[in-house]
Amino acid sequence: MGGSTPLIIAFRLLLAVVFGGLIGLERESHGRPAGFRTHILVSLGSTLIMLVSAYGLQSLDTDYDPGRIAAQVISGIGFLGAGTILREGANVRGLTTAASLWAVAGIGLAVGIGMYYAAAIATILVVLTLLYLNRFELGHHQYSMRITTSDQINQMAAIFTAFVHHGIEISQMTINNQTEGIATIELAINAPRKARLRDLVVKLNELEGIQEAVIIQE
Repeated sequence: MGGSTPLIIAFRLLLAVVFGGLIGLERESHGRPAGFRTHILVSLGSTLIMLVSAYGLQSLDTDYDPGRIAAQVISGIGFLGAGTILREGANVRGLTTAASLWAVAGIGLAVGIGMYYAAAIATILVVLTLLYLNRFELGHHQYSMRITTSDQINQMAAIFTAFVHHGIEISQMTINNQTEGIATIELAINAPRKARLRDLVVKLNELEGIQEAVIIQE
């Protein structure tokens, strides 16, 4: 069969690595539990399964339905996606990464069967969704922040006042005391919009006694 020549098989597997890697890079850049390598492996694995299902097993049985094994990929990927979902108090993280893994599995299946155009368009749409559409989501999003500041009571009061003024909620806080009156504060925060969070970072860095306030995970 034309679709099962060594050259075409190699091309499809390499294309799966490229498509999966493009999506994985975006997740990796945000420090998600399933990043660059995970997305590549999911895409590559589902492509290989589709190749075996469409061309390997079908050559042994002419009545074989190539969609049988492929269908199990979509249901089976749910177990991997569940491992990326974390619950932290009232917040749930990892849903987007789980969805991207599910989408990557579908892209891999499309590459494996030779639907290059559909796989390419799906990859572009997934990357654009991850990069740009989060700004349209309603509700609060969780971020991590690190503040290095002087270890003074009035300094902490100024920091908390800035959070309240910008409408940003602190869900978890850890204070690590350092030498010479300097403290490092690690915060898990909920913010309605990234723009508001950036305004808060600017305000914090303007406060006297703040050495640095940075977002360490978005």
